[in-house]
Amino acid sequence: MWVDITVDDAEKLRDFYAAVIGWEAEPVAMGGYDDFAMGIDGEAQAGICHARGVNAKLPPVWLPYFRVESIEESIQHCLDRGGELISPAKTFGPGQSYAVIRDPSGAACAIWSAVDSQ
Repeated sequence: MWVDITVDDAEKLRDFYAAVIGWEAEPVAMGGYDDFAMGIDGEAQAGICHARGVNAKLPPVWLPYFRVESIEESIQHCLDRGGELISPAKTFGPGQSYAVIRDPSGAACAIWSAVDSQ
């Protein structure tokens, strides 16, 4: 449903993908700096984020977001099956929350729920 990447120089990567894909950037205020929602014709398709604040520990790879019914249940299933919680559940917008996990193979992804169950 979404993909983003967290890097040291978000402006440079924003400009790269604007040229390569034709994405337009919409600034997303992060309190002292902007991350970027990237898309075409006003429809956001991806995010390019700075490796700062809540994103400081995220790996510099494209990170897919998968919809789940319950953040807490999915986190517990992840941990029970040998996965790791990289970033604990956070509220994102009204009624939304997400967490970043690593599966047993080492691959990272985010899980997202439209229902804020925190």
